[in-house]
Amino acid sequence: MNASSFDVLIFAPAFLAGILVLLTHIPLGAQVLKRGIVFIDLAIAQIAALGVIVAAFLGLDPEGWMVQVAAGIAAMSGAFLLTWTEKKWPQVQEALIGALFVLAATGGLLLVAHNPHGGEHLQDLLSGQILWVGYSQLLMPAIGTALIVVLLFFFGERLGRLGFYMLFALAVTASVQLMGVYLVFASLIIPSLGVRNFTQRKRLPLAFLIGAGGYAVGLLLSTLFDLPAGALIVWCLALLAIVIHAFGPAQENS
Repeated sequence: MNASSFDVLIFAPAFLAGILVLLTHIPLGAQVLKRGIVFIDLAIAQIAALGVIVAAFLGLDPEGWMVQVAAGIAAMSGAFLLTWTEKKWPQVQEALIGALFVLAATGGLLLVAHNPHGGEHLQDLLSGQILWVGYSQLLMPAIGTALIVVLLFFFGERLGRLGFYMLFALAVTASVQLMGVYLVFASLIIPSLGVRNFTQRKRLPLAFLIGAGGYAVGLLLSTLFDLPAGALIVWCLALLAIVIHAFGPAQENS
């Protein structure tokens, strides 16, 4: 596709899906960096993906609501387990998160080993198919996003350990099938990394600027040059975060 034939409506649903994810993942990402558990999103996203793979393994309709339930149960179970391990062994929590990620990833590999389309399905769960998202797929994520935003706004720091992990699992369940594991993780961490040296008042709007800009530019380049949208968005997010960080304060502000 060339610039003359480009139609912005082609990627409008995908961009809207990205905005929905950013509305929850950016504030959650700030909490993740503050708590020092950076890889929690990657682990829970992989666990949610494992739930989707288990649903497929059991022969459930990939477009049905039972797949969403399976992903949600898996993510919530992972969140509950991580809540318990943080309380029991806080000094090795990051290592346990990494171990849980590896177990979920390899469990998925084992389940699709004899499926002729397993590799393709696994690839979709990792890198996502955001460019093919339609408006009809955004209703449930939009409802979930609204719920999470309200809970973050009214409770925030008062959520506690269990509340934070459960809310996190809900956010990941709503996004991983739209975006894929890689893009979900990038949306959570990269914008917050790029603005960490700014004052508290500036961090959130600048992080949203990085996120929205990364999705818009990545989708545009993907459509023009026929390249994987998820991978391009990740790189665009990183480059914008580097630029914003480079022009920001040299020292971290509180």
